[in-house]
Parts: sequence; structure tokens; C-alpha cells
Amino acid sequence: MSAAELTPPEAARWAARAGLPLPPERHAVAAATANHIHSVVAILRELDFGDTPPAPAYRAREERHDAAV
Repeated sequence: MSAAELTPPEAARWAARAGLPLPPERHAVAAATANHIHSVVAILRELDFGDTPPAPAYRAREERHDAAV
């Protein structure tokens, strides 16, 4: 998908290519949803994660909470 917004006819075409034919009344909603998702992902792509290790490197451990406050 280019930087231009997805149009309702394009959304219908892409959905059909994916095997998900949409009724005509859903074309505009599908296009709006796809455009929103694209805008959110575009913001995430701009983030600089620098030295952040990949998720598999994260080791969760149980935190201890003392009963006495």
C-alpha cells in the first residue's frame, strides 16, 4: 500500500484477493479501518528502540512482595 489512503474500492479489491469478499456497504468501513491501522503502524515505525533487546531476550521473574508494610 502506498502512502496515499486506501479507497473503498481498493479495500474491496484487496479483501477479495485475500478471499474475504465484502458486501458493498462494508467497503468504506474496511478502508477507514485499514487507513487507521496504517497510520498507527507508521507512527510505530518512527520510534527509535536503540539498545532495546528483542523480546526473546526478556526474562520475566516473579517479584517478591513483603507482607509487612
